[in-house]
Amino acid sequence: MQQEIQRQEASPDPMNSRLLPVSDDASAQPDSGSNAPFTRDSKKNRVLVTGADGFVGRHLVPYLVAQGYSVVAASRAATGFSHPDVTAASLSDLSRPFDWQPLLDQCDAIVHLAGIAHKYAGDDFYDRVNHRATSALARAISHGPVKHLVFISSIAAQSGSYADHDLTEDDFPTPSNAYGRSKFAAEQAIRATDIPFTILRPVVIYGEGEKGNFATVHRISRLPIPLPFGAMSAQRSVLSIDNFNSAVATALRNPGARGETFIVSDPSPVTVADLIGRYRASRGKPRWLVPVPEGLIRMLLKAAGQNAVWERIGQPLVAPPTKLLSIGWKPS
Repeated sequence: MQQEIQRQEASPDPMNSRLLPVSDDASAQPDSGSNAPFTRDSKKNRVLVTGADGFVGRHLVPYLVAQGYSVVAASRAATGFSHPDVTAASLSDLSRPFDWQPLLDQCDAIVHLAGIAHKYAGDDFYDRVNHRATSALARAISHGPVKHLVFISSIAAQSGSYADHDLTEDDFPTPSNAYGRSKFAAEQAIRATDIPFTILRPVVIYGEGEKGNFATVHRISRLPIPLPFGAMSAQRSVLSIDNFNSAVATALRNPGARGETFIVSDPSPVTVADLIGRYRASRGKPRWLVPVPEGLIRMLLKAAGQNAVWERIGQPLVAPPTKLLSIGWKPS
């Protein structure tokens, strides 16, 4: 269950934290007891969210509105948001050059979600959409008034589908596929510009509307048969959509996030057996997991040409959010 985000999940409990974005004017403070974001003219900060029609964007936009932001929801498809603090905007095809400035003119900060993750594509297409379009966005920001860019990268920019040690942001990046390489290249392009930025590297995200590996695990979990994963012991870091949303809010308002890169994950890793058991229990079903030896599962998957599947379910990938927690992030 790896990163490839934009799967980036049925949110559990709503977030309780009330987060205030930092104003450019240190003297501009909210009134005592107020929880709404303030700028120097006491208007709501406007956040541009690209890729607002995707799985993550559909959760993030209403979350930011609930936190007191005004959101420009940019997407290629209609988003269906109906709220006075959400303005729909058209997003061009990221595989082709286009002018970011009209979108930037509408906002004070940017959360860049848009990209491709779950499609089969060659290196060049991933590079054009995930890297070059992000590089063009960063350059456009650098040519205008100061705006904070929160870039949603991926743990795939840092690691392959498994790791033999707990990952930290200090590890040398070793992306192993076109998706991860394009995300890491985008990170480097952002760092090369003179703009305020925060880079988030989420692990695989779960919640309502999830995609990728989590969707596959839950689809398998719904089968009315015993599953042979009871002995699976590899720990994997995962991320709820609620915790992802609060991490973005922390990046937007916390000065300690500026110029930094953060792994984002739930504090406690899980196993595939945990995931299936919990999901079945949430549907009122028995766990029904058979403890088939891991070595046999590995052998069968490799014989079927599914070694990549084994790496995602049978190998560990633990990426603790220690650095993000250290600046005050409070996951649920």
